[in-house]
Amino acid sequence: MLTLQQMEAYLDEMYNSFTPTPLQPGDARYVDCRAVRGDEDVVEDLGRTVRRSHDFTQQLYTGYRGSGKTTELLRLKKDLEERGHVVVYFAADEEDLSVQDAQYTDILLACTRHLLRELKDANPRPIMAWLQARWQSLQDVMQTEVNLEELSLEAGLSEFAKLTAAVRTEPGQRQKIRDRLDPHTETLLQALNTFIEDARRGLPPNKKVVVIADNLDRIVPIFRENGRSNHEEIFLDRAEQLKALACHVVYTVPISLVYSHRATDLKDIYGIPQVLPSIMVHQEQGEPYAPGLAILQQIIRRRLPESLRDNLVPGVFESEAVLQKLCLRSGGYVRDLVQLMQEAITKTDTLPIDGGAVQRAVDNLRDVYRRAVEEPWWAVLRQVRDAKQIDNDNLHRSLLFSRCILEYRYLDVEERKHTWYDVHPVLWKELA
Repeated sequence: MLTLQQMEAYLDEMYNSFTPTPLQPGDARYVDCRAVRGDEDVVEDLGRTVRRSHDFTQQLYTGYRGSGKTTELLRLKKDLEERGHVVVYFAADEEDLSVQDAQYTDILLACTRHLLRELKDANPRPIMAWLQARWQSLQDVMQTEVNLEELSLEAGLSEFAKLTAAVRTEPGQRQKIRDRLDPHTETLLQALNTFIEDARRGLPPNKKVVVIADNLDRIVPIFRENGRSNHEEIFLDRAEQLKALACHVVYTVPISLVYSHRATDLKDIYGIPQVLPSIMVHQEQGEPYAPGLAILQQIIRRRLPESLRDNLVPGVFESEAVLQKLCLRSGGYVRDLVQLMQEAITKTDTLPIDGGAVQRAVDNLRDVYRRAVEEPWWAVLRQVRDAKQIDNDNLHRSLLFSRCILEYRYLDVEERKHTWYDVHPVLWKELA
């Protein structure tokens, strides 16, 4: 029997282990979910394309925010590095751009800064010369002076860091910087490619430079008066520039764009995008899907203190019904699963977690999603709930982006891939 102090320590440990952050490669908490995600595997699919192609590839990867894309991309990075390739990975929204207002120029600046930082053996002179030529026009915007006569790598990195920081955090400066740089993006690409080519010459035969630009899928959709979106402006209008880097690139892309009327354009430009769907926890007819629920339980088990992993019921949850309810209401969306666990733990003084704690956690999550749905949208969600399909319009894409609609994928007995959609289960009660 645990003392009160021991129980509090257990709950504290459990709460923090369910923090929704990406897992590093080799993390013991990682669970292989391919079998309930339509057999998708970023390491095999994206990785093989990079390794086998003699031409530079530009691949798109998408899914819901918090579905596990970063965890999978970090696995890809590790696999490629173990094979001798050089991988430049960065999460663009953390240091380089604002997801509320992002443009192509911001992405190019981010790629430049991270390539400069990671390819330390390459000659940075072309990029430094480009920066020196531009700096006079940027000094009044940046309100700083710097001497770039010596063209040092450290000075260049520092100035590119200032540029990306200003673009991300200073709305008043953001467009001014873009206006100064936009006419010169082609020359920056030329300088950057000369730099990359020098890095490639220093690699062993058949080893490649790969850029992974993560979290671009978080760029918030903004629709212009003509009906086009900022996503189209970045990934389609600027496709020629996004494809111009002299290396292999993986871009994360908003899921709403992949399911837009421009889907075939994306395929023609970049190849078939890879989608990381939700974990299937129920079938199209609504019955619970046992393999998917087993995977979610495994995700929970891996994050528990070792002494509790073999005792989910009644050690952690008071009954199988309570455990299944939490898993089902997550919709197979991993971020919601771990956040539901955190919510239930905060409402628990002593193990096991009871039905009341799980219900309050579900109610809180439902309130969040309910606030995201405007009144006219409920009729659209009811149609999706009944048909298990979505229409090709901006509203359905927005509901995908906000995770009010989730995508599922599975292989049938003939190993044919099927995709279907449903409303997030926490909203089902509102559709009754």
